[in-house]
Amino acid sequence: MRIKIILLAVILLSPVLSSCGLYKMDIRQGNLVTPDMREKIKVGMTKQQVRYVLGTPMINDAFHGNRWDYAYRLEHQGKMTEKQDLTIYFEGDNLTRIVDGNQPAETAPKRAEAQK
Repeated sequence: MRIKIILLAVILLSPVLSSCGLYKMDIRQGNLVTPDMREKIKVGMTKQQVRYVLGTPMINDAFHGNRWDYAYRLEHQGKMTEKQDLTIYFEGDNLTRIVDGNQPAETAPKRAEAQK
């Protein structure tokens, strides 16, 4: 009788126990830059203005103080489902170049033509 009860308990609990290892949490890392935020940044803006629109950059490089990197990653069920990279360059306090890793090179904004 005892063996039957144990066997029945194992059979009934096996779906519950096996499902415990299947759930993986969504992991969001970095700075999410929405298209609306991206449209607001323009060449010529100051560092303070860019920080107001995009927030503090995710990556601070001590060797390249004129470059800010905004990276974002989303993992869903253990697989990367979204990836964004945005790099902006400054000369002094003014934004001079925007490299959007999510756009083809020919459509990404170019260096300001006004600085000829």
